[in-house]
Amino acid sequence: MKLVFIGSGSAFIPHEQNYQSNILLIDEKTNKKLLMDCGSDARHALGDLGYSYQDINAVYISHLHADHVGGLEWLALSTKFNPSCQKPDLYANKEVMGNLWEHSLSGGMSTLQGVNANLETFFETHPIAENAGFLWENIHFQTVRTVHVVSGFTFMPSYGLLFTLNGMRIFITTDTQFMPNQLVDFYRDSDIIFQDCETSPARSKVHAHFEELITLDESIRAKMWLYHHNVGALPNATEHGFRGFVGRGQVFEF
Repeated sequence: MKLVFIGSGSAFIPHEQNYQSNILLIDEKTNKKLLMDCGSDARHALGDLGYSYQDINAVYISHLHADHVGGLEWLALSTKFNPSCQKPDLYANKEVMGNLWEHSLSGGMSTLQGVNANLETFFETHPIAENAGFLWENIHFQTVRTVHVVSGFTFMPSYGLLFTLNGMRIFITTDTQFMPNQLVDFYRDSDIIFQDCETSPARSKVHAHFEELITLDESIRAKMWLYHHNVGALPNATEHGFRGFVGRGQVFEF
């Protein structure tokens, strides 16, 4: 098994500085591929690494921001109109799945000639119940609710993933604010952590910032790779006890 970061930057980072942070999990025995989030840059990020929509068997969506769902229309329409393609499997928390069509996709995908299209027109959908997970290629993925955006009294549904590959426990935060008390048990339960990390001096307050993450316990930082960074020079992560910043196209073998 291997994880490939088709991009490792923030939502608005120029493509030449790492694309958006979407991840491809490849089962090398079956050649099946699960794309963890499919942002608006995914078409080009995959293409630069020699992949296309035809390689994607399944997609997991963590939340509805465009750097995580903006490429789904391309993926859905491309597979729909290629007779050699099967419908990709689509996994998401049931609340995320319930909003995906009306809030993100219907404007461009509901207008098929002669068809009253919906999400199931393009995908084999697998809504995930709260506090549950999903099974893909005999790997169990546990969803982990994170606090990403709070607007008024509403929490935006957003979910990271916790799973095991060849005995290695992996935690991917996707997008989260700095919430050490909420996430510490998942940090401690993991062998390797992929943590979204904001690096801009102007903080958005919806991602953990590097200056916050350096306050984590040394034992946690020693397991942590940082990604989802902003434009510009990056701080020295290894100097602060992290494993480093993930680079575009970087591969992790398990």
